[in-house]
Amino acid sequence: MTKNYIHTYLIPVPKSKLKQYRSMAKVAARTWMKSGALAYAEYEADFIPKGKVTSFPMSVKLKAGETILLGMVTCKSKAHCKKVMDLVMKDEALGKAWDSVQFDGMRMIYGGFKTFLEA
Repeated sequence: MTKNYIHTYLIPVPKSKLKQYRSMAKVAARTWMKSGALAYAEYEADFIPKGKVTSFPMSVKLKAGETILLGMVTCKSKAHCKKVMDLVMKDEALGKAWDSVQFDGMRMIYGGFKTFLEA
């Protein structure tokens, strides 16, 4: 089995801005893939119960009229992911697309994960 590295993020997006976000995400997908990522995917929350102590909505301080998107970028390793991300962060087209979407990036949660178990 392969032991990939995953860069992932949660981001709250106003439902009224999903069309604009999808356009930006298409640019992001092309940018990540041409920069060397193995895979790129984004998912919209479908079942995110409110918790009393912790929850996805609490983690991003979800507001009325927003949804949560989960993004996942698959790379070969942490080192590979860093190289890919360095290229992605320099991409001007993605920067412009990102700036065109209005949402609160301060509530974005992100991180990298190494493989713990695969089945």
